[in-house]
Amino acid sequence: MAKERNSCVLRDLRQRPGNDICADCGAAEPDWVSVTLGVFVCQGCSLIHRSILSLNQVKSVLQDTFDDKETEFIASMGNDAAKAKYEQQVPAFYCRPSHTDCRILREQWIRGKYERQEFIHIEKQEPYSAGYREGFLWKRGRDNGQFLSRKFILSEREGALKYFNKQDGKEPKATMRIETLNATFQPAKIGNPFGLQITYLRDNSTRNIFVYHEDSKEMVDWFTAIRAARFHYQKVAFPGANDEDLVPRLTRNFMKEGYMEKTGPRHTEGFKKRWFTMDDRRLMYFKDPLVSE
Repeated sequence: MAKERNSCVLRDLRQRPGNDICADCGAAEPDWVSVTLGVFVCQGCSLIHRSILSLNQVKSVLQDTFDDKETEFIASMGNDAAKAKYEQQVPAFYCRPSHTDCRILREQWIRGKYERQEFIHIEKQEPYSAGYREGFLWKRGRDNGQFLSRKFILSEREGALKYFNKQDGKEPKATMRIETLNATFQPAKIGNPFGLQITYLRDNSTRNIFVYHEDSKEMVDWFTAIRAARFHYQKVAFPGANDEDLVPRLTRNFMKEGYMEKTGPRHTEGFKKRWFTMDDRRLMYFKDPLVSE
């Protein structure tokens, strides 16, 4: 009887304001609860919690039973209290993922909040908030499609992201200005769960590079460092703007992508298959999805 009563209490707790959306991605009507943290989460985020050893005590609100100790803890915590504890100092530029974002973003958000406690201890944010980042990423070659290790340097002071074909190279292969940068995770398109597409302007044309890192945290740190650099650039460019107005400008996912048939400039030319991308208010097309510089 006690376990059945507790299950009813959990269902009631889930309806409270704050608990009625996932604590991590904001999805509506979460059916799972972390017994470790006392927060209600959606099924997708519950799977991520289960994969993390220190957070893996997750139960179904609708199917599992709860003892008195678990019920009392969850009642004392809840999503709002957990947010106040674990999200004390989230930088404005940090991407808070939604339920539609890819797993790498959601997983590192969850690990950053609860496991590493990055938003309680601000010094743990240094890898992506220092204004300078240097390291190696696997970059897809333009001609052969092979991924090769390349040195990347992101510098807010220089206002650029650069990469070098040689480890000791002094001249960058490409310099991408921070004001035109966009970065979006494209795991399916790139064929790697940590695949990131970086878009920039060169000679008034849109260029792409495709990169990944074997470590998911390293890849998200690069993504967040780009967002931080973009944020500080926007703060200078638009000194009167609020942070809430600047954040949507930092990075963006493409509105729509896919193949369509396109004719040539002459009426006599036939249709050819091309990859189209709807990016903000621009419709672009390429010969294939992975066209780079």
